[in-house]
Amino acid sequence: MRPDTHATPALDRRTLFRVSLLAAGGFALEATIPGLAQAATAAGTAATTPVTAFVSVGTDGIVTIIGKNPEIGQGIKTMLPMIIADELDVDWAQVRVEQAVADEKRYGIQFAGGSMATPMNWIPMRQAGAAARAMLVQAAAAKWGVDVATLTTRSGRITHAASGRSIGYGEVAADAAKLTPPDPKALKLKDPKDFRIIGTPHGGVDSPKIVKGEPIFGIDTRMPGLVYAAFAVSPIFGGRLKSVKADAAKAMAGVKQIVEIRSGAALNADPEGVADGVAVIASNWWLADQARQALEIEWETGDHGQHSTAGYAEQARALLPKPPMTELFKSGDAAGALAGAAKRVTADYEYPFLAHATLEPQNCTALFKDGKVEIWAPTQMPQGGRVLVAKALGIPEDAITIHLMRIGGGFGRRLQNDYMVQAAVIAQKIPGTPVKMVWSRADDFARDFYRPAGWHRFEAGIDAQGKLLALTDHFVTFTGADGKPVRAAALGNPEFPQGLFENLTYSQSGIVTTMPTGWLRAPSSNALAWVFQSFLDEVAVAGGRDLPSLILEILGEPRQLPDRPSGRGPQPGFNTGRARNVVERVLAMGDWKTKPAQAAGGKTAKGFAFYFSHLGYFAHVLQATISDAGEIKVDHVWAAGDIGSHLINPSGGLNQAQGSIIEGLGQAMCGQKIDLVDGKVEVTNFDGFELMRINQAPPKIDVEFIKSDFAPTGLGEPALPPVIPALTNAIFAATGKRLRALPIKLGDDAA
Repeated sequence: MRPDTHATPALDRRTLFRVSLLAAGGFALEATIPGLAQAATAAGTAATTPVTAFVSVGTDGIVTIIGKNPEIGQGIKTMLPMIIADELDVDWAQVRVEQAVADEKRYGIQFAGGSMATPMNWIPMRQAGAAARAMLVQAAAAKWGVDVATLTTRSGRITHAASGRSIGYGEVAADAAKLTPPDPKALKLKDPKDFRIIGTPHGGVDSPKIVKGEPIFGIDTRMPGLVYAAFAVSPIFGGRLKSVKADAAKAMAGVKQIVEIRSGAALNADPEGVADGVAVIASNWWLADQARQALEIEWETGDHGQHSTAGYAEQARALLPKPPMTELFKSGDAAGALAGAAKRVTADYEYPFLAHATLEPQNCTALFKDGKVEIWAPTQMPQGGRVLVAKALGIPEDAITIHLMRIGGGFGRRLQNDYMVQAAVIAQKIPGTPVKMVWSRADDFARDFYRPAGWHRFEAGIDAQGKLLALTDHFVTFTGADGKPVRAAALGNPEFPQGLFENLTYSQSGIVTTMPTGWLRAPSSNALAWVFQSFLDEVAVAGGRDLPSLILEILGEPRQLPDRPSGRGPQPGFNTGRARNVVERVLAMGDWKTKPAQAAGGKTAKGFAFYFSHLGYFAHVLQATISDAGEIKVDHVWAAGDIGSHLINPSGGLNQAQGSIIEGLGQAMCGQKIDLVDGKVEVTNFDGFELMRINQAPPKIDVEFIKSDFAPTGLGEPALPPVIPALTNAIFAATGKRLRALPIKLGDDAA
């Protein structure tokens, strides 16, 4: 079965379209797409919720398309409407895009994460546009008394060539709204060769507003009577409020009220739920934050203050040589193959906790009134927030209205909605008054859901020709009492090269943490690609070859592997032909076999890595120069990717790929890590968690996309994972130092 058939739901006439007249006499089309239970699971929502698209055509011919998903900078508010507009056969200049509110009964699953928007919506959005066009054409045919087959469309106009008549969509919109919706099975979608919008570059629909500084982000929310909240919680994770002395804070200028929040939950309760704390309400946020610092609070923290990242590392290193607690995957006889190998290669790798470091700190505005709450939130997972708020406030979910504000950086952080719960609980304490809760930068670093740290012990066996015979990985991660990994701490299933050769064993041991964990862009893959592709580079070097040749040998002949299990249901299996294509393309792009010219005062070399994640195939070649003083300069990155048959918005696609590469390099090169000391996170601002600056970024990032005969997939994640191993492999090629710990440190501890 072709992979693009997995994400296409079965539709019927009654559930696909509902049509109604607009007040202005225009035409509104709502498409409801059932199914996709696996996507609902990924979004943390019920699998019975449909996916919807909404299109309106005014009498003036202007088309309004609802951007149903949260816009996080990934361009989804532009890309999904482009699909509808193309099938509708209008010009992009005729389109206006409006952001949806969070309403899954009307719009279906709404979330930003996992690069799922494209595979989930590619066919449904096309059908919505095609259906609207069919109804408009049918209305024009009835008006003129001609056969529908004799009419054509272009740029929002319907033409009858035989009579020379032409009419705009807006002129027949009211009549179209009265028609019976078409049978979805009868809809004829455009031949891709006729696309006029899909595949052409378009800037973001919000970009002009952003440039002008218009208030579209969550933190920009303003309204009459608004007050501001600064919320103090325990600096040690899971702490409970014991007592507070607030007299000094109450006496400070601008302070209106001090609100105590007590969850009643035990230590280390759900970090997304109600948090114990003290909210200071003031006339502006600065005054609220100053007063918060004057509070005298005593917390109950149990033994949580004894946790530290240094302690976790000590536990992990003690576990690595011991027998694993759990066997995750086994094929063949890895132990036997290792025993008979001509050469054995072993290495330990580790990586740290990471913060999301969003430029817009967490914030939310809430108004509680008459048993209902209205929320303005920059959230990636609005329905998940709705569920949490309903539970926290003790109100029905349909008593909650959520306005989707543009998100100033998320990278997975805003899939968790703790800040939404906090704002809503505070607002409930002062009904009738809108409350805007904003976190400080220190709050943002101290209250994240961190990318988990991890430790790996690898062993591989190769024959005399360098062919891989066996591979084992003992992975030490963070688990709950049930032995299952905490959020974002699991090994991928399958994890390359699983399924491509025999004699492979993956196993796991777990340690307990108090730190909340969460998904960071390219979840799990952002770390696993580095450890696996770096170790395979070691294996290749030990066998007297390079990593690309080893990868191509492992891939073998082009073939489709079986579907992969996941929390979203069966996912398309790995395709070795697509993988080979991106590897071969990037080797040509980066002129892999040609050694780069050497810079004065340093050493220059190229590194390579390949990875498959979030249905996308990417391979990178990276050229780096390491000065004699140990400074790293990335000179050039070449990236080849296969995300299917169409790059819907080439401008947005290029931005996503290049941005992913820069973000990945920043994680490796800028000293990014989160340390826990005495139960507290030490980082309080960007001086302790640096982001990549313009002068550090590669001056050249070349990206090429290979079109393949598969439905298009997402691009928010898959370009990131290979860049870190490509960098460290380049550093090894230049210096002979093998880096087995992140962030990069070129010192005596490098192998």
